Amino acid sequence: MLESFSGVPSLLLGTYTPRLDDKGRLILPAKFRGQLAPGLVLTRGQERCLFLLPMDEFRRMYDQIREAPVTSKQARDYLRVLLSGASDEVPDKQGRISIPPALREYAGLDRDVAVIGAGTRVEVWDLAAWQTYLAEQESEYARTAEEVVPGLRL
Repeated sequence: MLESFSGVPSLLLGTYTPRLDDKGRLILPAKFRGQLAPGLVLTRGQERCLFLLPMDEFRRMYDQIREAPVTSKQARDYLRVLLSGASDEVPDKQGRISIPPALREYAGLDRDVAVIGAGTRVEVWDLAAWQTYLAEQESEYARTAEEVVPGLRL
């Protein structure tokens, strides 16, 4: 992952609205290409979006999940869903990645998409689904700050 001036990995931030091409390829926003150029894992996310994780972040997440006991049905189920749809990708010279048909179907992706930076990952949403989700969540945003991060001062 690229590092910011402080030596800490740069955060993936912002919202972009590219379009998928006829072959189901996504042109990654230029701001994300440096961090994703070495390779990424594309997989199912929550709320019917896709997660694009830089390879090192995916390995960190996988190692964390792998620590769960194999006797935990919940951990096995989560790992199966996460990995069964995963696709490792390396962006081409134009910064494009192919989104497999099964993942496009899972996230309801057709043409217009929202690509959002979510800190250590990128999320890809159907644009209409993202707009609906955001409208629903914005009203709760201010009220939940204290619950999510106690002592947070805005």
